[in-house]
Formats: sequence, C-alpha cells, structure tokens
Amino acid sequence: MAKKQFKAESKRLLELMINSIYTNREIFLRELISNASDATDKRYYNALQQGGSGLNRDELFIELTAEKEARTLTLLDHGCGMTKEELEQNLGTIAKSGSLDFKKNNETAEDIDIIGQFGVGFYAAFMVAKHVEVISHSMETDEVWSWKSDGSDGYTVEKAERAECGTTIILTMKDNTEQDNYDEFLEEYTLRNLVKKYSDYIRYPIRMPVTKSRMVEGTDKDADGNDKTPEYESYTEVETLNSMVPIWKKRKGEVTEEEYFQFYKDKFYDFENPLRVITSSTEGLATYNALLFIPSHAPYDYYSRDFEKGLQLYSSGVLIMEKCADLLPDYFSFVRGVVDSQDLSLNISREMLQQDRQLKRIESSLEKKIKSELEHMLKNEREKYETFFKEFGRQLKYGIYTSYGSTKELLADLLLYTTSAEKKFATLAEYRTRMKEDQKYIYYAAGESAAKLEMMPQNERLREMGYEILYLTDDVDEFTLKMMREYDGKEFRSTSDDDLGIENETEKEEIKQQAEDNKELLDFLKEALDGKVSAVVLSGRLKTYPVCLTAKGQISLEMEKVLNSMPTPEQQKVKAERVLEINAQHPVFTALQQKYAADKEAAKQYAMILYTQALLIEGLPVEDPIAYTNAVCNLMAPGQA
Repeated sequence: MAKKQFKAESKRLLELMINSIYTNREIFLRELISNASDATDKRYYNALQQGGSGLNRDELFIELTAEKEARTLTLLDHGCGMTKEELEQNLGTIAKSGSLDFKKNNETAEDIDIIGQFGVGFYAAFMVAKHVEVISHSMETDEVWSWKSDGSDGYTVEKAERAECGTTIILTMKDNTEQDNYDEFLEEYTLRNLVKKYSDYIRYPIRMPVTKSRMVEGTDKDADGNDKTPEYESYTEVETLNSMVPIWKKRKGEVTEEEYFQFYKDKFYDFENPLRVITSSTEGLATYNALLFIPSHAPYDYYSRDFEKGLQLYSSGVLIMEKCADLLPDYFSFVRGVVDSQDLSLNISREMLQQDRQLKRIESSLEKKIKSELEHMLKNEREKYETFFKEFGRQLKYGIYTSYGSTKELLADLLLYTTSAEKKFATLAEYRTRMKEDQKYIYYAAGESAAKLEMMPQNERLREMGYEILYLTDDVDEFTLKMMREYDGKEFRSTSDDDLGIENETEKEEIKQQAEDNKELLDFLKEALDGKVSAVVLSGRLKTYPVCLTAKGQISLEMEKVLNSMPTPEQQKVKAERVLEINAQHPVFTALQQKYAADKEAAKQYAMILYTQALLIEGLPVEDPIAYTNAVCNLMAPGQA
C-alpha cells in the first residue's frame, strides 16, 4: 500500500517536534495514556448521552503489555476508537486534535476530563519507537483500521481486526545505541514507575501483566518431612498500577491525618510528619484542588542556591511539572504539595506552561491560603509555630527584604523575635502592646546571639529604664527592619543610633556642655585614631561601661560584618562610619583627661586601647593585636613591654 504524507507539515516539522518540544523521553507514556483516558471519557460520555448502555467505568481499563523479545510495547484502551477518517484526520495531520474538538462541543459536560487538547502528544511515541501501529475500532462503525508509520516519511492506513471498540497502539522500540538504552521502556520496573510518576491519578485502571515469584507447594520439605530449601516458580499476574482517585480530590472527612502524613512522606521523601496539612479547593476565576504541607524541618540545602522551589502541578490528574516555581512566592518556598487544575493553558508539549492569568490567580489564592494557615498556627498552636519559625522564619524575613518592604503588610505579623523583657519569642504586635506610653521607637539590637546582646553597653540604659529591646540574631534581620522602617506607626530604632529619644533636655544640655568643655581632647582622640573613626563623642547612653562603638549613616556595624562576610573582592568591602562613644561619668574618662594634660603620647596609647576594647565588645576584628597587647603591658608596667 502506498504511503500517504502528513498533510499539515513536513518531515522537518515532525523531527523538530520530537527532538525539541519534548525534552524528556519518558513522557511518551504519559501522553499515550492521557490520550487513552480522553478516548475512554468520550465513550463514557456518549453512552450517558444516549441514556446509558450498561457501561461501567471499572471495565473501561487501559492495559500495558511489554514483549522484550519482539521489543514492542502495547497500550490498549476501551475508548471511543477512531474511524478511518478520524485516523487520517487526527494522526495524519500534526496538531489536529479530536480531544480539543470534543471539549469545544461539550463545554457543559460534567465529570469529564479531557487531558489532551493539542493532538501533538501522540507523536511523542516516535521519541522511543522506530515503528508505530495504531489499530482502532470506532464505536460508530463495525470497521477496524490500522494506521502505521515509521516517522516523518509518511503513514499507511489499511483494514485490520479488533473485536471490541477502542484503540491498540503498538510501539516497536528504536535500536539501542551507546548513548541511549530503549530497552528500559520494556522493563516492568520502569513502566510501573512511569505510570506512578505521571499517570497515577488517571481515573481509569491502568493494568499490566507483571512477573511474580512463588514457592512451589510441597518443596519446602524432604521425603522425611525435614525442612529444606524450597523451589520457586515464576508466574504472571495482572496488576493495577495507578491509584486512580487523587487524595487531594477526596473530601477532607474521608481522609485521616495519618493518610495525609503518609502521602506527604511517600511523595516528598521525608521521614518526619509535616507540621501542617493545608487543603484547598476553589471554583470560579481560579479553579483548582490543592494539597499543601508545611514541613517540620528545612531541607539541608534550603538556604542555598541549589534549592529548587515549586509545587507539583497536575492537569486533570496528569503530572505536568515536578516543580512549578510560579505557584509559590519565594517567601513561601518552603511549602510542598500538589496543585491540580483543569483550566491551565498548556503549550503543545504540556511540559511548559503559558504564563496566563489562570496561573497567577492560583498563585494569589494559594498565597492567601498559606498566610491564613500560618496565622492560625501562630494564634492557636504557638509551640508548633515557633518550631516552624526556627526552620523557615528567615525566609519570611528575606521576603520583606528582597521586596524592598512591599510585602511587609503580608508578612510582618508572622515574624518572631527574642526580646530583652521576655527572653523568648514575641511577635511585633505583642511587643507593640507592651510598649511604654512615652516610648517613641521600637528598639532593636543586632548581633551574634541574644546572650551577647544582653551584655552590650549601648543596651544598658534602655533596659534600666524598662524599655524592651528586640534582639536580632539572623544575618538578614537588620536589613529587614530597615526595609520595613516602621510597624504600627512606630519607627524601628537601633540601640546604637545617636538619638534614642530617651534623654531629657537637661541631660542633653549637660552632655552638650561637657562636649564643648572637652572639645580639644575629643578632637585629639579622633586624630590619634588616625581615620579609624569619624568622631569621638561623649555618650548619654552608657552607665557602667567606659566606652562603646556605634555608627552613623545607613550602614551599621552589624550590617558591615554581614556584608563583608560575603564573597566579594577586597576593594568592594563595606565599612560603617564608626563613632567612638566615651562615658564622661566613668573614672576612665577622668584618667584620660589627666593623661592628656600630662603626657599626650601616653594619651594616644589610651585612645588606641579604648578603641580596641570597643572593637572587641562589638565582635569586630582587632586590626593590630600586637600593638594592643604592648599598650596594655605598658599601662600595667610602664617601660617593660
């Protein structure tokens, strides 16, 4: 029989489609099963339209059979089948889809999922097969036709035999090469895994004869009745490979918590139960089913560049993407789960999504749902929420920082910080309700740990006055608050800022007068430190400590440490504008005044010692430890260093 040429496109188009549109060979099986499911849906729907014909969905199964010797893989369905004209129309014309036509003609049909809409999925078979035969018996006629093709050089259509309506697809696998092993698609293990991965939730049973082993009866005993090594025999049994009904489409009352937990652990390879299960089902502008999980711990690579966020995306039970990043904002990237929607605009390969409004609506809906669930956990399951925050709180902070504060209305109330008053986690709202009536700012201190911040000199007076301080111990914390600027009308203010809003006018005047009286000394100390600080000032924040180091401008000392810990060229290192603050009420300042009057060289040594002490308190590196130790030795035993 003479071959017919593909009507719509050339050999190059088919080659381009096979080699470029599909980037993953194994999805050929997903496409063929999806087409079989569509055909079965059509038959079932048409039977219902005709008043029913005793069709039972359980009988409308899809069957896989692998013949290793013949190197063929056969897929058989009991769907609507195709006439000769439909075979030529649907398979002979690339991108002609009977499924799409059926969907357009039956838009009001309920309980019908049409997965394949573009007529291209069938050609994925040519990624693994050198010869494809399609035998189809349409429910509209008694004739059976066979469509055969070796690829882009054309096809033939001739009469064939098949007793019942439906379609049989026989793939003859390509020959193996050094790079490609096509025999793997004839292995039971591979086929089982591919069905489980991509087509587990097809609504019809997907069956396959599988080889099993059993003990030959009576071979475990010898003639005397003593135990012996038994003999085993192989046998074949037909198994259903897919689950059919997705757990996320079941009513919440039909699924136990343990079943949700087990699904999560099996699906996402976690050994621990999730902290929270989130179910969501919506119709309207964003129609989808979602089953989401908040893990109890962060993956080892979560805060690294290697981590890949995203939810598993299904279209009518068929896996489209393993990790669809567009469904989650970065600040909720810790969420795992699945989303299933019938209304996605897929491109012809179904491997990529068109960036359409539907996807954005789903993302927006999920964002609100996740935030609501986190708020509920924070309010009603505080201990569980704190466990979550220890693992993923940093990501919420990054969300505010990287959005330049635009997400603070969404995320600010989810943040937790240890405070000086409670010595435990508190929300910003909780801090706000405990503020004193005369308190101008929300105070914070940034450093390595709450224990170290508790001892910082610049925090001493605030604590003495009863003001609560947020202790920021994550690298991103201070950057986050800088982006937020304020919360509930109260500005964030670092305890190292020059104006803490706590000095009364009398104190300000006293400090101002003392600074004027000691201007010559303060200028001398600045000059002695040779550019290490931008100013030496008298402090109103210190009580028992002699000295502390603060910073002017937008870059704090803690921000300097964080930024310089990143891998950047030496010439791009950041330096805060440092200010050395001295407690004028401390005996050290009196000694400094006396030394300046008597021995200016020794006063320079004092300046260096005080500055180095301030560096040590802040956890900053000492620039010249040898010079510092010599100066201390000279102070302890003059002339002996």
